[in-house]
Amino acid sequence: MIGPVTLILIAAGLAMDAFAAAMAVSVRLVPLTRRHIFRLAFHLGLFQALMPLAGWALGRSVRGLIESWDHWVAFGLLALIGSRAVREALRTADGDPPVQFRDPTRGWSLLILSVATSIDALAVGVGFAMLHVDIVAAVLVIGLVTSSLTAAGMVLGSRLGPALGRRMEIVGGLLLITIGTKILAEHLTAV
Repeated sequence: MIGPVTLILIAAGLAMDAFAAAMAVSVRLVPLTRRHIFRLAFHLGLFQALMPLAGWALGRSVRGLIESWDHWVAFGLLALIGSRAVREALRTADGDPPVQFRDPTRGWSLLILSVATSIDALAVGVGFAMLHVDIVAAVLVIGLVTSSLTAAGMVLGSRLGPALGRRMEIVGGLLLITIGTKILAEHLTAV
């Protein structure tokens, strides 16, 4: 069972891509308006909340087949997602210019950014189904944490620039790996 603190940490780990993307996007939005912040925070939070719900529905349909392996699956998914986030962050150079969009808080750019930053949450949702997580609480927490961190990332990005974006993705990836390890350790020691 995942407790509230662990759920918040998972949400924060998943939201690091959105946070880093928000920082990078806000550097190009001059002036940064409340409308920009609302649009990006709302959509990234919404997509980040819907993806685990879709993964949870998928995971419930196959739960009976792998219930005895659920802790290993959750660990594997979180470790995979976390290591991918770290690898991508390390592959991106600090000085790389961001992809140029006219206004990334509108249209196709917003949709692509929303999907790209939330796709990892789909796998986490599968793990939630196997761990019998209260999906309503998880969806709400993940959506709110992502929206909040996106808004904060936009404000910080407009002031600090993209220098911290890569480091935050690394922290988020390591956090997911740590949480996966914790879930595995708790299950193995409970047996």
